[in-house]
Amino acid sequence: MKPFKPRETLTEQVAQHIENLICFGQLRSGERIFENAMAKQLDVSHGSVREGLLLLEKRHLVRNVPRKGAFVTELNDYFVRSLYEVLELYLCHTGRKLTRQWQPEDMEALESLYASMEDCYRRGDLLAFLDLGIEYTQASLTYADNYFILEAIKDLWPSAKRCAFVAFQHANQQVLEDNLAHMRASIEAIKAHDEERLVAILKGYAEQQCKQVLAFIDAEPTKTGRNAAS
Repeated sequence: MKPFKPRETLTEQVAQHIENLICFGQLRSGERIFENAMAKQLDVSHGSVREGLLLLEKRHLVRNVPRKGAFVTELNDYFVRSLYEVLELYLCHTGRKLTRQWQPEDMEALESLYASMEDCYRRGDLLAFLDLGIEYTQASLTYADNYFILEAIKDLWPSAKRCAFVAFQHANQQVLEDNLAHMRASIEAIKAHDEERLVAILKGYAEQQCKQVLAFIDAEPTKTGRNAAS
């Protein structure tokens, strides 16, 4: 018998749709999200859109401003640096546990993801490369074994995905090669149970991607005031 899996609520489906619009740049930094237009576009009630936007505020993608409306959270220097500082802490914490506790099947999964990313790189499939990189990071975070970290990561993850897309969207071949090199090095450190080496690699990766995002957000125009349905 298959395990019971409840269907996503309409609110969650609406939130996921808007989350994807934000993470993949169709709704830009600072842009207002008009509830009426979004409800019409998705053929749902205003209440469902409003509840979805409240979920996205918890996930740091939306700011709900009283009497003004909902706006896409701005990607600015403070937001990006804050995000990567926290992600670095969580990744290093879980990375230490992973080096101590990994099982053969864990290593097989990481090696498989790495091989798939190499294939995406050769084929020039940027979105698949990004998705697999996110999956690789999520796989390592399962070792957090800490309720508060796991709950915090759920809310931070959409912003991490959004920033990763910004970095990869403007990436050249060297950036992709650097990401593969970081992943290869991290796998070797995990295999060797070398905590300090892995922590250094993870810190370097977080700092590098933070710099990549910061280098491009200034060139990304905001769309404040434009209709979210356009």
